[in-house]
Amino acid sequence: MTGVGSPPAPAYLVRGSDPSLVGQAASELVNSLVGGEDPSLVVEDHGPEEGGIAAALEACATPPFLGGRRVVVARDVGRLGSSDIAAVLSYLEDPLGTTSLVLVAGGGALSPKLVAGVRKVGHVVDASPPQGKGRGSWIAEQAARGPVRLDRGALNLVEEHLGEDLARLSGLLDILAATYGEGAKLHLEQVEPFLGESGAVPPWDLTDALDRGETEPALAALHRLLGAGQRHPLAIMAVLHRHYEGLLRLDGAQVTSDEEAARTVGTGSAWRGGKVRRQARQLGSGRISQAVQLLAAADLDLRGASALPPEPVLEVLVARLCRLSRESRRSGGRTAARRP
Repeated sequence: MTGVGSPPAPAYLVRGSDPSLVGQAASELVNSLVGGEDPSLVVEDHGPEEGGIAAALEACATPPFLGGRRVVVARDVGRLGSSDIAAVLSYLEDPLGTTSLVLVAGGGALSPKLVAGVRKVGHVVDASPPQGKGRGSWIAEQAARGPVRLDRGALNLVEEHLGEDLARLSGLLDILAATYGEGAKLHLEQVEPFLGESGAVPPWDLTDALDRGETEPALAALHRLLGAGQRHPLAIMAVLHRHYEGLLRLDGAQVTSDEEAARTVGTGSAWRGGKVRRQARQLGSGRISQAVQLLAAADLDLRGASALPPEPVLEVLVARLCRLSRESRRSGGRTAARRP
C-alpha cells in the first residue's frame, strides 16, 4: 500500500465513507509500514481516550528506541479542533524522518487544511469503494488480494448479495479461507452457504428499477432497503419524493442539454441530469402527475390514514409506479389517460 520500492512517508491520512473499511485500510497500511519488524516495538496507537493527538504528536517527535522506525496511529481525527489541527500542521512542517504518522478519519468532518497538510509530505488513502459499475471491479480486486480465489460466478454472487455492505467482504473471505484453506479456488456453490443475510443496496437500485418498470427487482430493492439497510419507511418515501420531484421539475421545462437538466433538478452530474431528463420525457406529464398523486396518498397512509402496515403500503406504491413506467414504454411516452 505504501508503494513498491518507495520509502515510508512521514504522514498518511486514511479516510472513507464506511468506518469498517477505513479501519481495514488503516490496518493494512500500518502492517505495510511495520514490514518485518515487531509491531509491539514499532507501533503506537492513540485514540481520544489514550491522550488524543497531543500524545500522538509527542510520540512522533521521539526517535525509535528498540525498532528501526516508529509508526504512530492517531484515530478519530475528523473531530479535531482548530488548535489540534494547528499542532498537527506544525509538526508536518518538519516531521521526524524515522516516524510515520497515520491519521485515521473516524467521525466528524475532515479539515481541508489537514488534508492539504498531509498531501504536502505524504499520502491520502481513500478507503471508499467506488459506486455503480466500479463496485464489481473493486470487489474483484479485494478478492484477488484475499486468502482464497473466487471464480466469476462466485464474484458476481458476492457483489449482488453484499450490496452496499462491502465491509463484510473481508470477514467473508477469512471464513472461506478457514473452511477451505488458503489459496483454495472456489465456485458459486461453495460460497453461497456462507453469505448470510443479504446486504443493503443503494437507493438508486430502487429508483432505477422503477424507471425501467421492473416490479420484481424494485420490490427486492425495497425489501433490502427496509431490512439490511434499516431504512425507515418515511426515509424511503423521501428518496421517492426526491426522484419524482426531479421529474416534475423537468416536466414542461425548456431544457436543451443534460447539463441544463442537472442544474434544474439540483444535481452536479450531467449524467444524472440526462438520466432524469430522459425519464421525464418517457413518462410524460400525465404519468408524472399520477406518480406524484400516488406518492401523496402513500405518504398519508404511512402517517396513519390507512390501517395497513408500512411495508404493504410501500409494496403497493412500488408496484403502481412500476406499472406507470411500463405503460409509458408500451405507448412510446404518450400521456396516460387513466389513473393506475
